[in-house]
Amino acid sequence: MLKVDLHTHTADDPVDRIPYTTRALIDRAAALGFDALAITLHDHQLDVRPYRRYASERRVTLIPGVEQTIEGCHVLLLNFPRDATKNIRTFADLWALKQRDRGLVVAPHPFFPASTCLWTLMDRHADLFDAVERNAMWLRAVDFNRRAERWAARHGKPMVGNGDVHRLEQLGTTYSLVDAARDPDAICAAIAAGRVRVVSYPHTITGAARLVAKLFAGCLFDRRLDGEKPPELERSDGPRQRYSVFGRPSSPDQMWSQRVQNNVSAPSRSVVRKSFSH
Repeated sequence: MLKVDLHTHTADDPVDRIPYTTRALIDRAAALGFDALAITLHDHQLDVRPYRRYASERRVTLIPGVEQTIEGCHVLLLNFPRDATKNIRTFADLWALKQRDRGLVVAPHPFFPASTCLWTLMDRHADLFDAVERNAMWLRAVDFNRRAERWAARHGKPMVGNGDVHRLEQLGTTYSLVDAARDPDAICAAIAAGRVRVVSYPHTITGAARLVAKLFAGCLFDRRLDGEKPPELERSDGPRQRYSVFGRPSSPDQMWSQRVQNNVSAPSRSVVRKSFSH
C-alpha cells in the first residue's frame, strides 16, 4: 500500500502565497513516509520533470496535477498531459479531455461552504468525477466532508484523503493508502478502481487555531501587496494572482479559517483515526 496525497500547493502557486518550495514539500513528504505526491497549483500545472530525480532519490513519486477552475469551481485534474489542461474552463471541455487523454478527475472539498466548491454541479456532472476528496480541514465539531462521503457512497465513487496542503504541517493529517505499483498511471488506475483507503485525523482546536493564524497572516500579507508586484519564488512564467479573504470566502482555506475562528465550543483533544474504503 502506498501513502499518497493528491492535493498540495507550493511557492509556484499563482493564486495562494505558499511559504515553502517544491523541494521542501518533497523533503517533508519523504520524512513522513509518503510514497507519492501530486502538486496541484491553482490553474497552473507545474512541470514536475525537473523535480523527478530529486523526488526519486527520496523515494517519492510525483504525479502531475492541477487544481483547475472550471465554471468557477475547483476540480483536481491528475496525470493528464500538461498542455491538455491549460484551456479546460467548462465541463464540456473536461468531458472532451477525458475522451482524449487518460487521467484522474477528483472533486476536492465539494460541499465546503465556499464559492469555489462544486455543490450542485456534483450531481449535474457526476459521470465526470472518478473520486471524491475527504479534505484534511476538519474538526470533530466542524466536518464538511460528511456530505461528500454520503454522495460518494450513493454514486459508487471512491473517496481519497487529501491534505490540501498550504502549510507543511498540514501534510500527513489526511491521506490515502493506495494498492498500486509506484507509478503515476498505476496509482490513478487503482484509485479509479476503488483500491484506496482513507486515513484522516481531526485537527485539535489548538492546532486548528495555530494553522488558521498562519493562513490568515499569509492572506493579510497578500492584501498588503495588492497593487504591487510580489516576489516570484520558483515560478518562471505568469504573474501571481491573489484572492482576498475579506468578504465572501473564495477558497476552503479562507472559509475554514473563518469558521474555526467563530467556533466557540472546543471539541475533544484526542486524535482519532478514521478510515473509509470502497
